[in-house]
Amino acid sequence: MWPNGSAPGSCFRPTNITLEERRLIASPWFAASFCLVGLASNLLALRVLAGARQGSSQARSSFLTFLCGLVLTDFMGLLSTGAVVVAQHAALFDWRAVDPRCRLCRFFGVIMVFFGLSPLLLGAAMASERYLGITRPFSRPAAASQRRAWATVALVWAAALALGLLPLLGVGRYTVQYPGSWCFLTLGPGLGDVAFGLLFALLGGLSVALSFVLNTISVATLCRVYHGREAAQQRPRDCEVEMMAQLTGIMVVASVCWAPLLVFITQTVLRSPPAMSPTGQLSRATEKQLLIYLRVATWNQILDPWVYILFRRAVIRRLYPRLSARPRSLSLQPQLTRRPTMA
Repeated sequence: MWPNGSAPGSCFRPTNITLEERRLIASPWFAASFCLVGLASNLLALRVLAGARQGSSQARSSFLTFLCGLVLTDFMGLLSTGAVVVAQHAALFDWRAVDPRCRLCRFFGVIMVFFGLSPLLLGAAMASERYLGITRPFSRPAAASQRRAWATVALVWAAALALGLLPLLGVGRYTVQYPGSWCFLTLGPGLGDVAFGLLFALLGGLSVALSFVLNTISVATLCRVYHGREAAQQRPRDCEVEMMAQLTGIMVVASVCWAPLLVFITQTVLRSPPAMSPTGQLSRATEKQLLIYLRVATWNQILDPWVYILFRRAVIRRLYPRLSARPRSLSLQPQLTRRPTMA
């Protein structure tokens, strides 16, 4: 049996990989290029966001606050995890020798869970904000929307951090994963490992599902307003089409990138007989699958900023010129004859 709890060496499992195999799998140039592209993409998105916030409406300002939180999360996630991975790939250090008490491994596991779950939770929060803004525009005070958005972002970060700290409190474990260059939750049969794995996967899956449901309702509402009998007076503004296009793109990217990993974690921890042996060893096929799905999920941090950059009004107008020709006649003020449908 391998050590449990917070004992020295509790994050190490048998992987049976040679140094030559690690050299073939762990390319420092690929890891460094991947991180640099992601960091540059997020920095570009932050620069565009800074310009877009000037003179924006209350509803759009709230949405841009969520986007800023999302881009900052992706940027810090790439920076913190990339620094460790690139260093490990370049030096090919023995994790057991460098980190015998597993402090670095636990830190790496916490930030992996935090920066992995935060974008999914933020996507659900953004979908909820747009759902209320479109279907119930006067259910919340407009003056407090931006302040409330930042409070929601902070709450999402706190929730993701709280989940990431659970293994440090005894619920689940962080262990070094194949090929020995990163740490993540343990796909073992123990009660704590199963509970933590399911909690991570189900919370991420529910966030994606909630985003899908709320975004579908919001898009359907916009389409109904656009094509309804009062379309000439109630057509959505350009910014509302832009926000929903960006939010839909973020949801699609998150679903494609994260769904394989979340499903794989759920299937593995619930597998019977257990995927992990009593000595803590996974089959090579399972370890490779986990590595592939993790790399796919990491693409979310690179693609998110490009969704915002490419789905702006200037780009949408080039693809759909009618948006720049139609009147902007939607009123956001209460009227005696009809109730506004969006904010």
